[in-house]
Amino acid sequence: MSKEISNTLNKARKIVIKIGSNTLAKSDGTQNIEFMQNFARQCKSLIDIGKQVAIVSSGAQVCGVSTTKKWARKKDVYFRQALCAIGQVELMSQWRKAFAMQNLHIGQLLFTRDDFENDHRSLNIRNTLFTLADEGIVPIINENDSVSFEEDSIGDNDNLSALTAILWSADLLILLSDVDGVYFENPKENPNAQLIETVSDIGKLRTSIKIGETNSFGTGGIETKIQAAEKTTVYGIPLLLTNGSKQNIIEDLLKENAEGTLFLANDPSFPG
Repeated sequence: MSKEISNTLNKARKIVIKIGSNTLAKSDGTQNIEFMQNFARQCKSLIDIGKQVAIVSSGAQVCGVSTTKKWARKKDVYFRQALCAIGQVELMSQWRKAFAMQNLHIGQLLFTRDDFENDHRSLNIRNTLFTLADEGIVPIINENDSVSFEEDSIGDNDNLSALTAILWSADLLILLSDVDGVYFENPKENPNAQLIETVSDIGKLRTSIKIGETNSFGTGGIETKIQAAEKTTVYGIPLLLTNGSKQNIIEDLLKENAEGTLFLANDPSFPG
């Protein structure tokens, strides 16, 4: 277990946590309400020790299918966007209930790529994030999939969470996935694959590992997680990839009782 991961998490005050669709979905594709409630409890524990938390939550399309019980196999973009419109309501409803159990309020933010590329919009995002967190409200962020189109789409929530972390000047980005971290080979294919605990040279990492395909419910994979790390680390923000399906993962990371891959931050003075 990594002491460096524990130290990084303990030192961080502003933390962005991204939750993937596979973590939020049970094996049958329905919402994992138990996970959401336990995760909200862990966030409350972080807040109680003086940390601020912003969440990037996937799962709108999964929730749309879970709610309507139809269109699961529809590939047409309009059906997908309709599922996201339905599912985003259900997703936020379940997050609201989960955090209400901890006496915490949430605020919803939905973004497209244009929001980060427009100076006025990005300033508004930054100010809203600061205001919510400073007032003890937990921001919950997702891409605005119901209205975004291909040219305007960020495409995956790994990169969305990286953009959010940079804009909010976070101290740490945590990606909760369905694997313990980055391996030299796919651990689902090779049970003896070796976990990489720390990464200081992402370029060297790319030449050392086999990058697989997208997982069952999500739009990402290891490639988008590496892309996210490339974004945050140059701004002095470390990125931690770990397994969100493990019980009490955040608390265990704090206590050195969980594994992960920590992408080390570069000099925070760059790029100024």
